[in-house]
Amino acid sequence: MAEWYLGTVGFSYKDWDGVFYPAGMPQRSYLAHYSQLFNAVELDSTFYGTPPVGRVRQWAQTTPPGFKFCPKTPREITHDLRLVGAAEVMLTFLDTLRWLGDKLGAVLIQLPPSFSAAEFDTLAAFLSGLPIDLRYAVEFRHPSWYISETAELLKAQRMAWVSLDYLDLPKQIGLTTDFLYIRWLGEHGRFEQKDQERLDVIEDLNWWWAYIQPHLGHVQTIYGFFNNDYAGFSPGTCNRFKTIVGLPPLSPELPQQARLF
Repeated sequence: MAEWYLGTVGFSYKDWDGVFYPAGMPQRSYLAHYSQLFNAVELDSTFYGTPPVGRVRQWAQTTPPGFKFCPKTPREITHDLRLVGAAEVMLTFLDTLRWLGDKLGAVLIQLPPSFSAAEFDTLAAFLSGLPIDLRYAVEFRHPSWYISETAELLKAQRMAWVSLDYLDLPKQIGLTTDFLYIRWLGEHGRFEQKDQERLDVIEDLNWWWAYIQPHLGHVQTIYGFFNNDYAGFSPGTCNRFKTIVGLPPLSPELPQQARLF
């Protein structure tokens, strides 16, 4: 049976105050609360820079055994340097995140939309230089990557091809290793407030569950993360999906939103 790690993209949102977090809870307490309800989080904050070691150690100490962090690779590496000459910066980032210990899940490498398959050799060189004891998931946002050569590259490196529910990119599972990494993103900035679900995405979630099931016997782990932009309130959507796949949803003891659909 595949082990599920489901959560949200980021966890520190003021719009969640009084809805997901108890009203007035200080931000320093958010992660401890979050980790009692979900067993994984995608660290969006690391996209903006490598965090201090002390903060990483605090993350590890704050969360219960079995919790997983999936950090996003800093944009300096993926977007500014575009993977060229980025080996030293990447190793510094990875060495810092190693302080998470066994709570470090897959490292997300999100390539920019302008990074096309014309830069195939650049990506191949970068991936081949990464430490082999860690796991990685690579996200492509340029449609030129949706070719068999991409799958072969990732298979050779034992890395996951990130599955996306995002704009006009193909919804697919390209099985390239022994784990899946799925992101439900939605259009950036589509909701002004992120305090309740505003779209009924149950049909989409059911579609994804049906699509995932044939792969369950071929993977050991499934990481799945929901963004607020997907339906308006990622904790609620994550719990909906947990219900669909037969996992117990956990919700804070707070007033529930009115039924929208």
